Amino acid sequence: MKQLRILAVDDDPFTLKMLDKKLVKEGYDIETASDGVEAIKLISQKFYDIIITDLVMPGGVDGIDVLEAAKTQNKQTEVILLTAHASVENAVEAMRKGAFDYLQKPVNFYELTLRMEKIRDYKKMFKNAQDLREAMDVTEQNAAQTIQLLEMNVAELNNVVSEIRRVIMNQSIDPNKCVARVLDIVSS
Repeated sequence: MKQLRILAVDDDPFTLKMLDKKLVKEGYDIETASDGVEAIKLISQKFYDIIITDLVMPGGVDGIDVLEAAKTQNKQTEVILLTAHASVENAVEAMRKGAFDYLQKPVNFYELTLRMEKIRDYKKMFKNAQDLREAMDVTEQNAAQTIQLLEMNVAELNNVVSEIRRVIMNQSIDPNKCVARVLDIVSS
């Protein structure tokens, strides 16, 4: 599976720099945005597998807005929300709107990495399931064509058997001519 594309969004330059540094060190392809407006602009231009966004940001576009924009753009994008102002209501709202997870600041990078590995594994399983479904569709299509051909062959063989039966049952045909006729039917 290709490397995950990450967008980190936070108005705190220190947090953003730490996210960038740690995730690049882990081998992730990461871009950053310093506010929700910039994030939504980036989301509209390209696909991100994971968006890690602060929940509370100035400028009128918060983490929930980024989450909604990401899910509108591509439902396959997973969003992890970060906040220093944790509340059950915020977590419930974020999860209801499609967030993958919710972490408190300061960011525990071990927990964040575990969440991202979970997303990677989930995406890998989803891709495998899609590939399997496509393979099953091809197999079903091939099986349907094979069954159709077999049904046509059976119908032709039934016609041959019916014709042979009609010839054999005809008492007025000389037995030698009957055998010759049956051989003609079989060889044609």
